[in-house]
Amino acid sequence: MTPEEPAPGSIRPGGRTARIRAAVLRTAGDLLAERGFATLDLAEIAAASGVGKTTVYRRWGTPAGLVADLLDDMAEQSVPRADTGSLRGDLTANARLVAETLTDPRQGRLFQAVIAAATGDPVTAAALRRFYDVRLTEWAPCVEAAIARGEAPAGTDPRAVLSAVSAPLYYRLLASGDPIDEAAADSAAKAALDAVAAGTFVTDRSATPDRR
Repeated sequence: MTPEEPAPGSIRPGGRTARIRAAVLRTAGDLLAERGFATLDLAEIAAASGVGKTTVYRRWGTPAGLVADLLDDMAEQSVPRADTGSLRGDLTANARLVAETLTDPRQGRLFQAVIAAATGDPVTAAALRRFYDVRLTEWAPCVEAAIARGEAPAGTDPRAVLSAVSAPLYYRLLASGDPIDEAAADSAAKAALDAVAAGTFVTDRSATPDRR
């Protein structure tokens, strides 16, 4: 790849090419959810999606390049953040959205496959980090608004708060196998909210009033 060429799957055209991309990504997601990353094959994806093999290889190059584009597409299609008017409401909405995603029969298995692939493939790992960066950036204003309303201490790190909300749910998905239900989501949101109130996520101490 020359410096002038875009990374595989990074072009965002419209029309027929957009339809090709959608068909290939949909097929890739289905196969990832069904079998995992190890058996992902570009030729099989091309045949199953009705797209020429040469087109798929030219555009995405490798299975990792295809998964990277799939994650970018998932970030683009993600549900916008909630704005309930309170930090408790926003964090609860965030936790329930994560829980709904992880318990979806297709999406849950898809995330498991992508996370597993990211542990051994740097391209997939970078794409996964971009995905979560997009989601954290999307939801960060709910914490910033809470700071402005006085619901969270000045200097609270929004990304740390949101990571604390979703982390227990991903632990259930990837490690413990405990149920990911509404009760678990609400518990994760409450724990993060309590930690916010305690100042756990204050990383910019210069923004905190000196009470001496």
